[in-house]
Amino acid sequence: MSKIKIAHVLHSVGGVDVYVRFVLDNIDNSKFCSVILHGKHDTNHPFLDKDKEPVKEYRPSIVRDISFIKDLKAIFEIYKILKKERPNIIHAHSAKGGIMGRVVGRLLNIKVIYTPHAFSYLSAETKIKRKIFILLERFFSKGDGLLLATSNSELKRGLNVVKFDPKRAFYLNNSINSINNVPNLSIPRTWPKEYICTVGRPSYQKNIELMIEILGKINEFREVHLVIMGVGPVSYRLSNVQDLIKKKNLEEKITLINWTNRDNILNIINDSKFYISTARYEGLPYSIIESLALSKPCLVSNCDGNVDLIKDGFNGFVISDDNIDTFVEKALYLLSDEKALKQFSENAFISFNEDYNISKNILKLEEFYTVHSKFN
Repeated sequence: MSKIKIAHVLHSVGGVDVYVRFVLDNIDNSKFCSVILHGKHDTNHPFLDKDKEPVKEYRPSIVRDISFIKDLKAIFEIYKILKKERPNIIHAHSAKGGIMGRVVGRLLNIKVIYTPHAFSYLSAETKIKRKIFILLERFFSKGDGLLLATSNSELKRGLNVVKFDPKRAFYLNNSINSINNVPNLSIPRTWPKEYICTVGRPSYQKNIELMIEILGKINEFREVHLVIMGVGPVSYRLSNVQDLIKKKNLEEKITLINWTNRDNILNIINDSKFYISTARYEGLPYSIIESLALSKPCLVSNCDGNVDLIKDGFNGFVISDDNIDTFVEKALYLLSDEKALKQFSENAFISFNEDYNISKNILKLEEFYTVHSKFN
């Protein structure tokens, strides 16, 4: 029996990169083989399969921002690559990879699975952009391609806003391996013992400004430090965040950490009191899944992804309407009640093991690939 060949098309950054690497690291090599098509300037880390062998990679001209000429060039390059490779399935990731993958899939008559990792229109900061992005998502949702959302919330948006055909729309939770050993920290630790943490670049999506406002209020009642990981080259609101930290006199209460490896992130989450997210939108955030796997409760905003992962009052708290006072109240509760914190921590791990352990969910993805490859 020949293997099912899957071509992943993506701009390999952030959660999209993490998703594909977890799939490659867990999918059955005796039944599936993979090909990766990603941008020339996104990642230099090789993609490895379950046996730690290199996966075949191509680097077409996929870029993060919209560029008509560069995007057309990338589509032509992807077409030539996939015409040669002839995969059974194209798995197209995020808005950019999703459009390119679906265009080429139609030209070559190859089945396409589209995973948004948070729909593009959610990133729009104006109503006009939002409408344009929704129209684009709707246009490319037509045809016989499939939606494979990363959460139930994302699936609902695909059905209700993007208008996918319910018969072609599914979801499978983002998942990770169990974290059996917490790695050592390889960067200097300059923050105090008691702290809370988050992962996310200063951006419209992550809404770090709200988090700083919350921290300022918490420190009116109890001193606590905030560690923000993921400050990097695409942190276009970094200056806003730095100015707000200075304005609130929180320079000694906040540590900003540049892009760092996953081992350091896991170590920092593991030693924190709890994880906090003020995001405006998400797909299904890996940093929260990692927090649950490390038995850390989470205090989160009421947005897609967050509400799938956190059951209010069980493994953390979900705060609606960016209510600063409620954020502060629940944060102080977790910081002051050790018994409650312990129970929330135990519940966090239960949530991970039941719904977000890839050892279970990879079998569902393999079945999904197998069923839908039969239509090629």
